[in-house]
This record gives sequence, C-alpha cells and structure tokens, in this order.
Amino acid sequence: GLAFAEARLTAPDRSLTGRVASIVAGDWSLAAVDKVRSDGAANAFVDAALGRDVLLYVHGYRESFETAAISAAQLSDGIRFRGATALFTWPSAASTFSYVADRESAMWSRDALEDLLTAVARTPSGGRVHIVAHSMGTLLTLETLRMLRGSGGEEAMSRIGAVVLAAPDIDIDLFTRGVERLGRDAQKITVISATNDRALAVSSRLAGGVLRAGAADRERLEALGVRV
Repeated sequence: GLAFAEARLTAPDRSLTGRVASIVAGDWSLAAVDKVRSDGAANAFVDAALGRDVLLYVHGYRESFETAAISAAQLSDGIRFRGATALFTWPSAASTFSYVADRESAMWSRDALEDLLTAVARTPSGGRVHIVAHSMGTLLTLETLRMLRGSGGEEAMSRIGAVVLAAPDIDIDLFTRGVERLGRDAQKITVISATNDRALAVSSRLAGGVLRAGAADRERLEALGVRV
C-alpha cells in the first residue's frame, strides 16, 4: 500500500573544492529517511506540502529509492523550483533484467498514485501538482491521470499543473488512447522525445516491435494535442 516518508538529502558543496570533489564522490546524497508511516499516508503528504505547489517526480525503470530521490533533488535544484519537492517511488527491482517485473510493479502502483492525487484535489488550501515522469514512470502517470479524470472529473484535474513525460516508454497506440481520454487536459502534457533513443529501441524490441511514444515522430505526437 501507500506509505509516506520524509527524505533528507545533502546538497553538493558549491565551493571550488566541493565542485572538484563532486567529480569523484558525486553531488547529491541521501542522508536519512524519517517519519515513515503507512496509515493516512496521502493526508500526511498533503500536510507536508503546506499548501504549496508540488513538484512530483515519478521515476522510471531500473531505479532504486536512493537514485530516484537524488534525481528528484537534482531536478528541483536544476529548475530552481520554489514549492515542495516530492517523489512518488514505486517498487522497481532496480535491475537491468527485470523489465517485465518493473512494468507490472508500475501498473500495480496506479491506485496508490491516484489516492495521493485525490487527497491533494480534495484539500481546498493546497497548490497545484506539477508532475515530471521518466521512462516507465510515464506509463504509470498517464494511466493514473486517466483514472483521476474518470473519478474526480475536471475539478480534480484542475489541481494538476504541468505534466512532463520524458522519454515515455508507452506503446504509441496506448499513449494515443490515454491522451484522447484526457480531453482538454492533454494540453497540460509536454513530451520529451528522441527518435534515436537506444533504451526505447530495446524496449520496443521487448514489446514485439511496437513503437514507443518517446521515439515517435514529433508530428505524430503533436497531432494528439500535446507539446513536444
């Protein structure tokens, strides 16, 4: 089920010495994970946001909790996000050879992500949630947004801000149906794609040769009403 925790990360040293050291030791690091709770997790998330806008990162295939948390911190720091930074982490096996298992885990996590976004939508004093999803996390995100629109309608979707799908590892036909189901809310989506993405080419072969949305031509994606 859904669990909530606060992750504390150590930021990189901005001094010259720190920048040199980061080449060897890396920059961000996970210092601790506190306040882990499984009961009332969605409401705990809302309380931690304190009414601010939220940047929610949804990681992709082959990610551990630690690497996903660091990616979320790097993303927030890189764009100088001023609200609350959050990570929705699903149980990836963090292994190159666990693609199918990761896909199952991502889809299994849809209800938990929907519960989280629904809790945000029902809080009148909250801000908006801006979602950045990567790779297999984009499938989880798109499917959850379809569910959220079906259960909460336009009112719930009004609390969703920008949605960025980076290298979406989604069957192009499934992606098309998902976007169509979102109606006008599809205009919130920005797709970052590359027709020569080698990781998506491997994913396509695993899926029987079906084109992935993140490797589709720009014109085909823009015809669906999303930004590319």
